[in-house]
Amino acid sequence: MKEQPRTRPVPLLYEPAAEDPQAKRFFGLDEITDPAELLERATDLHTAFRAAADRAGAYQAIAAAELTDPRRFDRITYLELAERIGCTAAIAETMAERGRQILKDGHAHEF
Repeated sequence: MKEQPRTRPVPLLYEPAAEDPQAKRFFGLDEITDPAELLERATDLHTAFRAAADRAGAYQAIAAAELTDPRRFDRITYLELAERIGCTAAIAETMAERGRQILKDGHAHEF
């Protein structure tokens, strides 16, 4: 019987990655010497990250609305939500209200 090659299991989220000299580079910006090209590439990255953050924030708001929905038997309070996401209860409430508005307007599918 032929022995199967051993493969390493998928790393856990908290498992430190191997030190990689390439990992210290930031999207290739370190190698760009032309300031105009650097500005264009950095601007593109900034725009992409901002769009990703906005989208993630919308999903976070939708989840907050669903978790605090009074119709849920397992709903959580704004204080509990705040503890989960590291903010104040007032901010958590505002986030949940934003999520309810997104759901009400029917924009949840656009994310």
